[in-house]
Amino acid sequence: MALPESIRLQPLQAPIRTTLGVPGSKSITNRALILAALSKGCTTLKGALWSEDTQVMVDCLQRLGIQIEVRPDRSDPANRSIKVQGSGGSIPNAGTESEPLELFVGNAGTAARFLLALVCLGNGLYRLSGVERMHERPQEELVSSLRQLGYVVETTNGRLPAIVHGQGPKEGATCKVSTLGSSQFASALLLCAATGKWRINIPAEDTENAPYVAMTQAMVDRFPMSGNHDYQIEPDASGGSYFWAIRYLMSALNANPAEHISIPNWPKTDWQIDTRFPDYWPLPETVSRKTDLGDSIMTSIVMAPWSSQPVRFTDLARLRVQECERVAALRTELTKCGARVEESGETLTIYPGPLHGAQIDTYNDHRMAMCFAVVGSFVPDIIINNPSCVKKTLPNFFQKLASPAPDGLGMKIHDAATGNLLNPDCLIPNP
Repeated sequence: MALPESIRLQPLQAPIRTTLGVPGSKSITNRALILAALSKGCTTLKGALWSEDTQVMVDCLQRLGIQIEVRPDRSDPANRSIKVQGSGGSIPNAGTESEPLELFVGNAGTAARFLLALVCLGNGLYRLSGVERMHERPQEELVSSLRQLGYVVETTNGRLPAIVHGQGPKEGATCKVSTLGSSQFASALLLCAATGKWRINIPAEDTENAPYVAMTQAMVDRFPMSGNHDYQIEPDASGGSYFWAIRYLMSALNANPAEHISIPNWPKTDWQIDTRFPDYWPLPETVSRKTDLGDSIMTSIVMAPWSSQPVRFTDLARLRVQECERVAALRTELTKCGARVEESGETLTIYPGPLHGAQIDTYNDHRMAMCFAVVGSFVPDIIINNPSCVKKTLPNFFQKLASPAPDGLGMKIHDAATGNLLNPDCLIPNP
């Protein structure tokens, strides 16, 4: 049974002790898939996230001729064990000028950017395309860098769809790439640089604010590129932020000990900037998208009405060019709920105050759906449209909310149209 078009959330009661496991990191999974594909051995990715974005990456790699086997993983229902037979740096399949090899990336930014760089290492033509929103998202900085390296990339306005002429490695080729538009541009190049024999110049003033580039470099430095290995994917810190938010708000609003909600196996590395999220409650007066939090700043934004003082969220420019125009979306939907929100440039200021129910548009953005599920955990009559969009990164999110303890929060979730209570097993979107 598919998730309905809209769901109504019933606020939580004080829960009994429960454990909310977090699936694997999308960012690490997709980087590891590229590195494993280029390696000279067989790598088994343990605890890898199996969501729309990672499935897109696996599907595209298989179309390129990379041998991949996907098996269940006991660490979480949304995880998989993914066995990748590396190609030793070659790309087995390619298209021709009359019939380029088609790669559909949906709205997966990491897949789009990483694959644009990867297929340059092939020998033939490749056409990358996605959904309409993906065709609106910027790629020009990466396209420019690939052209500096000597590759031919045909595109209009530096965006998808694009046709890439794969020409194999180019020893000594050099390019410069900024991370200001997206850190994924630099990450795409770094993942393929050793195989492509490229030299990548990333301005120092950009990398200070690009923790995902640091993650990529750390993975490149440590990934086993030969022999047979298991590689453990750590849990997704951005996805885990929703569970931390519920834990903190439950404790603050109900005088319920925070320990009643356990979030195990929290990442121990600093690869993911959002690993810091548990340190950001109570919220400080200012939170920056550049220096403090990554995607989990959206979670902090919807928590701000429960803060004790107004909170300024700064450096939000990149949120405008992601799955939706997230700055405007957050302002619009929080205002629907009764929040006082001020937008100025790339800053949102949220004032403390009571919220009320509203029908939330999610803009086909997984993070909008999950952020307002946090709101609906404490505010009556929150209706979330298109809840299935969570399949992009955390497909069993609503199932975790609705499952009884000790593996969920026991939230009551209803079909908004019929009022029927939904079984937790029906709360996973169709692939």
